[in-house]
Amino acid sequence: MDALFSQLFAGLSLGSVLLLAALGLALTFGQMGVINMAHGEFMMAGAYTAYVVQSLIADAGVSLLVSLVVGFLVGGLLGLVLEVTLVSRMYRRPLDTLLVTWGVALVLQQAARDIFGAPNVDVRAPAWLSGAVELFGLGVPRTRLFILLVAVVCVTALALVLKLTPLGRRIRATVQNRDLAETSGISTRATDRLTFFVGSGIAGVAGVALTLLGSIGPTLGTAYIVDAFLVVVAGGIGQLKGTVIAAFSLGLLQATFEYSTTASIAKVLLFVVIVAFLQVRPQGLVSLRTRSLA
Repeated sequence: MDALFSQLFAGLSLGSVLLLAALGLALTFGQMGVINMAHGEFMMAGAYTAYVVQSLIADAGVSLLVSLVVGFLVGGLLGLVLEVTLVSRMYRRPLDTLLVTWGVALVLQQAARDIFGAPNVDVRAPAWLSGAVELFGLGVPRTRLFILLVAVVCVTALALVLKLTPLGRRIRATVQNRDLAETSGISTRATDRLTFFVGSGIAGVAGVALTLLGSIGPTLGTAYIVDAFLVVVAGGIGQLKGTVIAAFSLGLLQATFEYSTTASIAKVLLFVVIVAFLQVRPQGLVSLRTRSLA
């Protein structure tokens, strides 16, 4: 039972990290069809934001909370600049957006090396996140619980925005039928920009949360961007519920594979499972229902 609970929490912990990495990507990819390979670098920017904020605020607890807000703004502004300058010119050209945003990712990585240096840096965790919490006789790290809490808060906030606010209604209308939304008087350009800001801002929050797991460096986002796309595709393009289910399912699967194999083999097995699943259900776990006959 101890081993079972340990693997269950390991899977939930990994799933919460995947969810934070994929949440903003699901929003932008689902609405605009943009393959944003710079999404991981927005996470990296959020992580370095936490590093800078902690250098300005000595109290690690206060700096972490401030970093979550500032990281959202930094990631959101980077995404907004990218959308206005480059992505807006390449809608309906997904391969072009892939190449361009990949180039932007390389530029941001080099900028991070020039500003902060190539070696990894550490961000101190606050005292109230040190140690572990005893659950069912097993010590659970407080940092992992905090990341899980941040993921739940982000999902809940995004779900409430999409369901209850005018912005959420405009986003849902644009996702379901962009042309009809435009004829109804919705400014899809403004909606796209706000969506890119929110999605990139969530990536910044994910970067701040990842500083609790270890050192950060210019290539931080590279380790998560592929897994984030896998979560989005397996969950269903642009589907929040599918993204949540896929993130925790893949996290539990990978933790289960790692328990009996190695980390590299577990990753290969996970890819095999995803490929097999997409052969059976190419639209993902949750598909968008519309009245379109196309």
